[in-house]
Amino acid sequence: MKRVDIAPNLVIATLWADALNTAGMRAEVFSRHLTSIAGEIPPDQCNPAVWVLDDGDLPRARQLLQELRTPIRGALWTCPDCGERHGPQFAQCWKCGHSRPDSSSF
Repeated sequence: MKRVDIAPNLVIATLWADALNTAGMRAEVFSRHLTSIAGEIPPDQCNPAVWVLDDGDLPRARQLLQELRTPIRGALWTCPDCGERHGPQFAQCWKCGHSRPDSSSF
């Protein structure tokens, strides 16, 4: 078992662990409730930590978390069916469900 990273809060730690588990790496969140004793122990030791259960998953887990932290860059796109504007992170129109056109048709 290896620690992947310390999260700033429990919500982020849970999201990270869920992403790792979805990617096929068994992950757990530890130190979920230590924020309540901040001051009794050093604050930097109170945040929740995400651990992978298989040591061999550590490099892949760290890479996935780095990708999750990196904002998606790209151009806005407009749905060809309904004209709704979308950010680059969306692959489908939320208004009509049409798939994003390929990048050559922007």
